[in-house]
Amino acid sequence: MDVEALIRALPKVEQHIHIVGSTRAETLLWILEEGGSKSPFETVEDVRRFFQYRDFPHFINVYMKVFRCITRESQFERITYEMLEDDARCNVRYVEASFSAPDHVREGLDYGLMLDAINRGVSHAHRDFGIQCNLRVDLVRNYGPNVGMQVLDWIENKSDNIVSIDIGGSEEKFPPKPFAPVYQKAKEVGLHLVAHAGEAAGPESIWDAINYLNVERIGHGVTARQDPKLIAYLRKRDIAVEMCPTSNLRTGVITSLQNHPIKTFFDKGVKVTVNTDDPSMFNTDMNNEYLQLHQQLNFTVSELFELTLNALDSSFLPETQKLQMHESFMKEYRRLIDDFS
Repeated sequence: MDVEALIRALPKVEQHIHIVGSTRAETLLWILEEGGSKSPFETVEDVRRFFQYRDFPHFINVYMKVFRCITRESQFERITYEMLEDDARCNVRYVEASFSAPDHVREGLDYGLMLDAINRGVSHAHRDFGIQCNLRVDLVRNYGPNVGMQVLDWIENKSDNIVSIDIGGSEEKFPPKPFAPVYQKAKEVGLHLVAHAGEAAGPESIWDAINYLNVERIGHGVTARQDPKLIAYLRKRDIAVEMCPTSNLRTGVITSLQNHPIKTFFDKGVKVTVNTDDPSMFNTDMNNEYLQLHQQLNFTVSELFELTLNALDSSFLPETQKLQMHESFMKEYRRLIDDFS
């Protein structure tokens, strides 16, 4: 076993992955055909060329075009199953997947039927691959806090497998602070709290997510690099940062993987994790993320495994499950190292 095979074999946990952004190119063609829509794509290669971005706003525009292709709630079952199949192939054992419910309800789909379809995909993937998955709902900041409150009502009425909320979307246009009452209510009903911050806006966006939304984890958090006090605060408060290096490269948030701050944050004691974000749209998977960190940023195998443990420890699994999975991961890691040696 060489070192790359060892890295691929490491057990992994993914915290930051969007279901729609995991739609395979061939599945997008199937969705368009099943929905009876006139397809702008003739081949898988056409779709892959479409998944090229000038910058973050352009990516958001492409993402919106993709989610509008989904015209039937049942299509989420296949998308979710294939997302988890791809993660399982990378030895990911647990996933917290994000579902942007208001995007699709605004297009006429039914929240409950979508959630049922997603959970069928989750159940079938668990049966076939042993992978576990919980869900978080992206309120989509572009629609404002009033819609956010409506989404919480949907979750209160039907919360199957949902453990947390998030705000994704156009961070540079829609700051966190107005969502404070939404997050307070979410906390009161027992949901965990996450926010995209520091991806397309500066460190003040991260500070606002912490101070006004009381988040437990930050999605992306790249621009924390501009504020040493913020880095120290993230470390002190043990706020995990869900980092997505390939995503940040593809959307122009960073200029190269060598320029990504994940290793700096890791070395400073911030609880960072590594994730794919939108794997099909960024042509990546969890094995690639781990390998790139090793090749481009000199993460050792033991440090990569520490990223796995960071993701598990900051996950929203019940403590008993965390402890069981932690013990299982440690045994597996020791066995892999023995085989490698």
